[in-house]
Amino acid sequence: MTLSDVEQAALERAFELARNSGVVHGPNPAVGAVLLAPDGTVVAEGWHEGAGTAHAEAVALAAAGQNARGATAVVSLEPCAHHGRTPPCAHALSRAGVARVVFGQRDPNPAAAGGAEVLRGAGVDVSGPHRADEARAINEEWSMAAERGRPVVTWKVAASLDGRISAADGTSQWITSAQSREAAHQLRVASDAVLTGTGTALLDRPRLTARPGGQEAPRQPLRAVMGLTPLPAGHPLTDAMLLRTRDPQEALHLLWQADVRRVMLECGPRLAGAFLDADLVDRVVWFTAPIMLGPYGLAVADGGPTTLADAVTWQVVKCGRSGVDIRLDLVRREQ
Repeated sequence: MTLSDVEQAALERAFELARNSGVVHGPNPAVGAVLLAPDGTVVAEGWHEGAGTAHAEAVALAAAGQNARGATAVVSLEPCAHHGRTPPCAHALSRAGVARVVFGQRDPNPAAAGGAEVLRGAGVDVSGPHRADEARAINEEWSMAAERGRPVVTWKVAASLDGRISAADGTSQWITSAQSREAAHQLRVASDAVLTGTGTALLDRPRLTARPGGQEAPRQPLRAVMGLTPLPAGHPLTDAMLLRTRDPQEALHLLWQADVRRVMLECGPRLAGAFLDADLVDRVVWFTAPIMLGPYGLAVADGGPTTLADAVTWQVVKCGRSGVDIRLDLVRREQ
């Protein structure tokens, strides 16, 4: 169904509210909502501020009060139909007397989807999805995680021109440039969790904190270490989340239960190989330095295809300079 010019403008405003909501982490999506009176004037607006806070529709309904009756609700994401930390928005809209609902993206979360059908069953006119690709882009990684039922994994690699992440003596600081290290800290800032293995933790003693510009970021990702080897007292990661497993699927399940939806994987070759073999790497950010380190220190060890025909292929979505290095951003190519 074609939207009116007023509804199109309200949908654009809902997208803007979602983009500027500040929700870029955690288990909930960024959502914006606009309530329109029958004459097309804006009655109220709302946006979601993160897990545990009121959803965008609830915020707008509270601001509108009795003026919500007979209104059109324009929402960037299909109103939810499940009771989580807050009540279902689909029920709240119908109880408030909203006459029509327009939404952008259909909810990809199986537990929350179905709000449109709930609303139609309550006699509310529903139209959507509209501009679904644009709406999805607001919550791309959250959507991917909801569809997969696990966190989205981005593997960050800092390697030499010949694909090495360390020299023969094990030294690895610093292969890539200061600009690449800064970019890596920005990736940490955008992640819910940074994950490494006990081998890397013991060898490199990383902090895994986000330090853009050399300063500790106000919001830090969850630091997580997986493996069976204990960390000694005084190690920088003894207060991290310790995942007592070598199974990548189990590790992601534990992180999912901790409300993690975006994982940055910073690890050694064995753990990288395990995640790749399990087909659990969704994105790769690869920094290549213009140096060569010889036959040791490969980025991936163990497993993998044995013939070219079975090679895993990736799609380059971005390629550019990072100081003296080259940065490649890749996503798994759909087969």
